[in-house]
Parts: sequence; C-alpha cells; structure tokens
Amino acid sequence: MPDAICFKNKKNLNIRITCDGGRAPVAYRERHAVELFPEHEEIRMKRTRHVSIALLALASYALAQSPPIAATAPGAAQGPGRATFAPVVIGPPAPVPPEVLIPRPTPGELAQVNEALQSWIASDKSQVKPLLQKFQPLMVLQPPHANNAATYTQTQQRQGARHLGFAEIAARGDIDLLLHGDSITDWWVQGDANKAMFDKYFGSIKTANFAVAGDTTQGVLWGLKNGEGQGFQPKAVMMMIGTNNTGQFTAPEIGEGVGAIVLEMRKDFPNAKILLLAIFPRGTPADPVREKIAEVNRIISRLDDQQHVFYMDIGSKFLDEKGYFLPETFRTDNLHPQAKGYDIWGAAVKDKLTELMK
Repeated sequence: MPDAICFKNKKNLNIRITCDGGRAPVAYRERHAVELFPEHEEIRMKRTRHVSIALLALASYALAQSPPIAATAPGAAQGPGRATFAPVVIGPPAPVPPEVLIPRPTPGELAQVNEALQSWIASDKSQVKPLLQKFQPLMVLQPPHANNAATYTQTQQRQGARHLGFAEIAARGDIDLLLHGDSITDWWVQGDANKAMFDKYFGSIKTANFAVAGDTTQGVLWGLKNGEGQGFQPKAVMMMIGTNNTGQFTAPEIGEGVGAIVLEMRKDFPNAKILLLAIFPRGTPADPVREKIAEVNRIISRLDDQQHVFYMDIGSKFLDEKGYFLPETFRTDNLHPQAKGYDIWGAAVKDKLTELMK
C-alpha cells in the first residue's frame, strides 16, 4: 500500500501526497512536500526560532541567577580562573602513621592466602561448596592499590595566588594558631557575619588560615611540603579535612590521608599541639555519606596521643535529637556552617585551644 503524507494548505483542505509506494526515502518525500507547500516550512521555521529564543532566554536567566565564583567559593576568586590551572599530577606517597595504616599484603602473602582459599574450597565436602565456588572470585585477596589521598599532590586549589600568598605569610612567621582544612574552615573568615564569629573567639590571637575551599587531604599535604609548613612555628594547629575526599575514596583511605597530614605537621611543627577535629556531619540522617564520615572519624580518633595530637568531635553540637542540623546553623546545602554554626564551633573549641596554646 503506497505511503502518503497528509497536509492542510492555506484553504484548510487536506491534500494527500502519494510517494512511490513507500520506496522513496523519507527525506526525499518530505523535501518534495515542502516544495509543494512552502508555507508549512515557513511556519515550522518560525516555531523553531521561537523555541530557540525561549531556550536562550531561560539559559541567560539561569546564568544570571548563579552567584559569582567569589560568592560561592572565596578561594577561587583570589587565584586564576579554572581554565588556566595546570593539570593535576598525582604526587609521591606520603608516610602514614601506623595507627591508621591500611594492611597491605606482599605479593608472597597474597599468593599464600589465595592458594589456601582455593585449596579449602576444593576440599570442602559440605552442601555449601557450590556457593563457595560461585562466590570464590569475591573472596580472592586482591593486590593493593595506591592511595592518592595520602600523596603530595598539588591540587587545583593549591595552584596560583592563594598558595603563593600562604607561603608568603608562612615565611613572615609570627603565627601562634594555624587553621587548616577546606571550605568549612576557609569560609569562617569570609563574609561579615562569619568573620564576626571568628573575631569573637580568635581576634586576640595571631592566626593564619591556610584552608582552601574544595581542597582534599592530598592538597593539604602538598601545601605543607611546599612553603605552607615552613618559616614559622605555631603554638597550636586546628585542622579538619576529608569531607571532599568522600566522593572518591573509602573511609580507610581518607583516614590514611588525614594521618599523613598529622605526621607531616608533627615534622614541620614539632612543638605545636594539634587539635584534630572530627569531620563535621553533612547531608541528612539517611544520607550514606554520614556513615562514611563516621567511619573516618572512628579511624582518625586513633591518632589522639594526648601529648601532641588531641582529637575532638563536636559534630553533635550542630544537630537536633533526630540528627538534622539545628535551624540557621548550616546552609541549605547541609555542608557549610553559617554564622550561628561558627558561633557553636568557636564556643566548643575555645577552652581547649587556650589550654593547648599555654
């Protein structure tokens, strides 16, 4: 049965075009239909233009609503644009303290364990042997892989003007309290309301804040190794880092990264007391990242020696009895504190820092 295309012309009459029994290509049929009825192509083009203009307007509106980089990421405003960043190259591994070290089998140990597993399954005479054989690949011990969270890697956040500025501040010295971490610490001195809370608790102390929004354990390690950990000897350091590692690394890997930083700080600032804060909760109680952060905190708590490193978990102070953030303490992203949250933070650590800085 021949194919047909049905149109309405300007007189609103249905006109049927038969196209060679359906053997002609669709594009051929549509082209000839347009040649016969050009007014339909004109209508179609007008509609296309209208849709394009509407989409362009929506895109412009969305861009207009997006805050500038300086407003959402204070660290980015002081350095070059992202397009000018050099590619991130994974750096050499950093030493990790034994308290958080992940057990890694040697090639010989790997072979022994897997041979024993294979022999055990082969000799099993129970009813579950088919299941053991089925899931044997899941039980095989795998070769260890490198943990980039515990490397000296220059992240994008540690490139450009901010890192150079930190190195200059470090070289000038005269710093009693060093703050380190990511945006959660960085933004404590960004904005009048937050800055007022900082001044309330630390205004009388000679402080330096080397935290950078978006940074990770490996970026902090690189910064300390490359100018941010030389030239001064603080009395105390307050650090919280790792929340930006949660999307890519396991809890034990993040724990190694935090442990490597503590070890680096012990080398750079041998007389300083380190107040190691547990990573703050983020998201809602049902968010899986909550449990990962809790696991990281359980691991890094083992770094507390009550001599040089003092672990403190104040996360619960921001939450209600159901695990949700208290009103006005955190932004709607459930990640970054607001002035009220920074006030709670300052009140929770001020006495401990005073003690550590004596």
